[in-house]
Amino acid sequence: MALAWPHLLLFRSQSSIPASNYFFFSDLPDSRSVETLWPTPLTLVRRSNISLLSPPTLMSRFKCLRKSTEDKHQISVATNGRVGSLSQRIATTSAGDSVSLGIREPVYEVVEVKSDGTVSTRKINRRQLLKLSGLRPRDIRSVDPSLFLTNSMPSLLVREYAILLNLGSLRAIAMQERVLIFDYNRKGGKAFLESLLPRLNPKNNNGGPSMPFELEVVEAALLSRIQRLEQRLMDLEPRVQALLEALPNRITGDILEQLRTSKQTLVELGSRAGALRQMLLDLLEDPHEIRRICIMGRNCTLRKGSDDVECSLPSEKQIAEEEEEEIEMLLENYLQRCESCHGQAERLLDSAREMEDSIAVSLSSRRLEVSRVELLLQVGTFCVAVGALVAGIFGMNLKSYLEEHVFAFWLTTAGIIVGAVIGFFLMYYYLKARKIL
Repeated sequence: MALAWPHLLLFRSQSSIPASNYFFFSDLPDSRSVETLWPTPLTLVRRSNISLLSPPTLMSRFKCLRKSTEDKHQISVATNGRVGSLSQRIATTSAGDSVSLGIREPVYEVVEVKSDGTVSTRKINRRQLLKLSGLRPRDIRSVDPSLFLTNSMPSLLVREYAILLNLGSLRAIAMQERVLIFDYNRKGGKAFLESLLPRLNPKNNNGGPSMPFELEVVEAALLSRIQRLEQRLMDLEPRVQALLEALPNRITGDILEQLRTSKQTLVELGSRAGALRQMLLDLLEDPHEIRRICIMGRNCTLRKGSDDVECSLPSEKQIAEEEEEEIEMLLENYLQRCESCHGQAERLLDSAREMEDSIAVSLSSRRLEVSRVELLLQVGTFCVAVGALVAGIFGMNLKSYLEEHVFAFWLTTAGIIVGAVIGFFLMYYYLKARKIL
């Protein structure tokens, strides 16, 4: 429906704002609707019996309407400004709070060994470490030095671009071209470096390593760990053997203390060797992890369900299969050495426990002998006490008329002694018959 003057009055509330509001005043009936095609928001106010006002009155009312609209716009702008400043203050306060709480990203000091044998020390934060190795934050927990006490069990985790090694005091992340070693000043880190660096020397390997770098790192880590266990066992075995030879004949406090400390060391050594043996067994029983090691750095994938290796080039698949056999042989070799170390530690520990049992039996026998002597002394004391009772009776200041006889003293004394001896032997044979002595 077309609207024309005087049925329609149009007022624009604000000319400077793109999204303007228009107010329509019409005297059309309420039951009739108006269709308009305006690009801006419209406000239609239908009023019946509208009457035209005089120009001064109309202009004054228009000014009031315009003024109220401008006031609303200013209030909206001021409110938006206050909200923006408040949001900025909240963000600044949140950032300040995070700094004041001392929440900082952990920074690790590591030794970086590259595949060409170069060694360098660097500091790297967690974000850079995750970006460099392609790991997830939860993967770092197994090698985090701050969690040394909670993550003491050995582990070898295989990820897409890295291998995480946790072998006691050795914590490292092996990648295709480098390895990062945490806590390099500990014994495990020093032994690992001493085992790894000669392998990366081209003179010792006829021009280069025979295996990929990450496999060289894994072998060096296992070798250094097992060699440390074997060395501790070799140092401990002669001392334990000497204690086992000396203990049956000579039991002293110093020797017993040495046996206790040696037994404690054997328990610790056996538990570490057993944990490493279990880790190697788990790896050998999981071919999926071994194949994931083989395809690192290659354009290969594992087929879901069957875990078969699929490569873009047949030569890469053949190399991956050959490496899988080498890894299995490598793990089997170190598993045998670990089982040998664990078995020897268990045998020495069993011998020490048997020696403790024999010492306990020997000490019990000695305590039994002491108890027998104490019992005999108590029987003798009882018999003498009976004689003393008789002597005490005769020692009272009462007349018994025995003191008038010449031989009464000697007869009484002889009777007390003979009675005590007879009583002692009677008690002795009684205890012997009851198998108490």
